[in-house]
Amino acid sequence: MSEPIIEIRDVVKSFPVGNSTVTILKGVSFHVKPGEFVSIVGPSGNGKSTLLNMITGIDRPTSGEIMVTGKPVHKMSEDQLAGWRGDNVGIIFQFFQMLPALSLVQNVILPMDLANKFPARERHERAMGLLQRVGLDDQAHKLPSQVSGGQQQRAAIARALANDPPLVVADEPTGNLDSRNSQDVFDLFADVVSGGKTLLMVTHDKELATRVPRVVEILDGRITRDEFVGKPSWAGY
Repeated sequence: MSEPIIEIRDVVKSFPVGNSTVTILKGVSFHVKPGEFVSIVGPSGNGKSTLLNMITGIDRPTSGEIMVTGKPVHKMSEDQLAGWRGDNVGIIFQFFQMLPALSLVQNVILPMDLANKFPARERHERAMGLLQRVGLDDQAHKLPSQVSGGQQQRAAIARALANDPPLVVADEPTGNLDSRNSQDVFDLFADVVSGGKTLLMVTHDKELATRVPRVVEILDGRITRDEFVGKPSWAGY
């Protein structure tokens, strides 16, 4: 049996608010195995995005342990986290976070440059291959402002895959897309998981969440549901 790629143990996250303290996560524990596709659902303000930030090392827990790809993320320095993140995690944001002055292909190349992954002479070809995979090779030299929101999100998926990370996390990736573009993004996620990646997706889209093999629900800072809902609704997984 393979070791978990994500292991969360008794994680608590509290924030000071004025003279009081607000606890967002209240002793959360769960694990994810390599190759799983997991949706994290629940009402706004209940800790979903906070949990994702703990897993990627963007934020730190007040207490508890977070092991990701075998590393104690909660103990790592910022420099260690930056190097680890570049090798192990691809992040997809709701608002795309494409650098506006760079073309789509330059945005995809950037993570490879920052992490010094793959020989420099191969990075452009790899980036073009990833853009072709998401159906954007003909838009590669356009700026983000020159393409649609759906196309920007597909480019952001290509960028998240640039360094070939074992783990991809997506925070409300379809939150700013219409139903057609949401379906396109979900189909790309299914392809990513079919290729062996682990994918963790925070979403409010109940229809998409029901198509993911495993659903974790967070309510009032606690996991209230962790359910395998059967085989996913796409072929080849």
